[in-house]
Amino acid sequence: MDKYKIVLEGIEFAAKAHGCQTRKVTDVPYIVHPVRVARILIEYGCPEDVVVAGILHDTIEDTAVTIEDVRSKFGNEVAEVVKGSSEPVKEDTWENRKRHTLEYLKTAPKDVLLVACADKLDNIREIKEGYTRIGEKVWDRFKRGKESQQWYYQSLAEIFVQRAESEQDGPIFHQFNKEVKDFFTIALE
Repeated sequence: MDKYKIVLEGIEFAAKAHGCQTRKVTDVPYIVHPVRVARILIEYGCPEDVVVAGILHDTIEDTAVTIEDVRSKFGNEVAEVVKGSSEPVKEDTWENRKRHTLEYLKTAPKDVLLVACADKLDNIREIKEGYTRIGEKVWDRFKRGKESQQWYYQSLAEIFVQRAESEQDGPIFHQFNKEVKDFFTIALE
């Protein structure tokens, strides 16, 4: 149990930070997403600090938590991965924010890349689940529709596959690529 003590502390911290937030146009508590991101990172054998950063990845972007709050509670390594996993200017246009993310991920530190991949892997799985349930209406949940989402997720997949440097890290990036290809093949039929 001690092995995951810091992970449980991260879940508690994130649950408190996200409070009553829900996922886009659903009644699903927001905390479910960071927990699923953590699960993906654990399944792919990521270090504990990366798992905790995965749990906290949306706290500074979507809550009142600051990077200094994260740093004081979880240390500099976790804080830097959380910072690197967050969009710097939330008020910018969707297109600019996504282009910035894509450009940054081309050279981002490996731990940031792992968290970003797990985050986006959970997101594409959630989109797929929604698509299975409600079809094309799933795109109404987003600021941009199917074509823009396809561009973004396929661009992410290309970057993740290009960055899959080692055998140890490669599987998560290739899994993301596979799920994006499979989903958009179905969604475009």
